[in-house]
Amino acid sequence: MNLNATYPLTSTQIEQFRRDGFIKLKDVLDAETLAHYGQEITRLTIELNTQHLPLTERSTYDKAFLQVMNLWEQSPVVHEFISGQRLARMACELLEVDGVRLYHDQSLYKEPGGGITPAHADQYYWPLGSDRTITAWIPLQAVPNEMGPLGFYARSQSVEFGRDLGISDESEEKISANMARHGFEFVSSPFDLGEVSFHLGWTFHKARANVSSQPRSVMTIIYMDAQMKLQPALSPIQANDAAQWCPDVLPGELASSAKNPLLYSR
Repeated sequence: MNLNATYPLTSTQIEQFRRDGFIKLKDVLDAETLAHYGQEITRLTIELNTQHLPLTERSTYDKAFLQVMNLWEQSPVVHEFISGQRLARMACELLEVDGVRLYHDQSLYKEPGGGITPAHADQYYWPLGSDRTITAWIPLQAVPNEMGPLGFYARSQSVEFGRDLGISDESEEKISANMARHGFEFVSSPFDLGEVSFHLGWTFHKARANVSSQPRSVMTIIYMDAQMKLQPALSPIQANDAAQWCPDVLPGELASSAKNPLLYSR
């Protein structure tokens, strides 16, 4: 598959995303593409991972997955994948902006026996000035229920309760209870091979444990509005994110460092 080929989104799908804060789309990438790029992504994730404690000795956060970020800087193969216009254009159209930059990429490798990914909203971690952020969640294999597919609280992107909670036992307990109390539907189902989801930075989501005997290997690409500005960090975690992913950018300035290339413009 050509990573720059257009995936046509309908107005109905864009409206669905605007309403629900997430969407799952089938046949975005074919098996050959996933096998080619997935092999390199998984190899680098295992090679560069710094988590070596047994699962039983890790925190809830660290049981959820092994993670390595900005693999695009480590490999021309991954750089090619991250730079693909197909996914970037989809992100741009779903966000309803004129262009998107890379915030960062992130490989998420949920080992066999890996724990739940507690309920959270990604943008808790990001010192960004608007809600025009979107994550493409790209499984490198099919993800049946027993492997822990990502699930979403539909229409939760406007909920402020829980935005101050990072991934933890506390976030799982408090956010899940609040979502249930206010009747937000939790939508979770297997991912077919080639199926990709997109969710807003403030959409609450979580994933089951991986109770299978196979690892769940996923690549994520976090896109932001090309006109996104950095905001003053609200926490040490956000200050660290700013330093890592938008180096030399000051609050109030365009988040357009060398680590934030423009990936698509209409």
